[in-house]
Amino acid sequence: MRLGHVIGRVTLSEQDPAYLGGRFLLVQPLSSAQFAGAPMEPLAAGSSLVVYDNLGAGDGHIIGFTEGAEASAPFSRPTPVDAFNAAIIDKIFYTPPTR
Repeated sequence: MRLGHVIGRVTLSEQDPAYLGGRFLLVQPLSSAQFAGAPMEPLAAGSSLVVYDNLGAGDGHIIGFTEGAEASAPFSRPTPVDAFNAAIIDKIFYTPPTR
């Protein structure tokens, strides 16, 4: 699971019935500096991704998402999805490793 910052939503003119009850979010994965408290500034162009969400996350939320085969596991039938929102994160407690 990776963490990301919701920066927008994707609007579809039509969607497969398997996606009923959810929506698609535009998510910016968190960088290691952001875990340590750096501001939520955009990363390089092309690093954001589209995540299916049925939990109700909105702009500005931090979410935990899965990718690949694990992303399609919550669906009862085979569904083409690359990333799935598995959690809405309230707080992040991060202690960087000491060397």
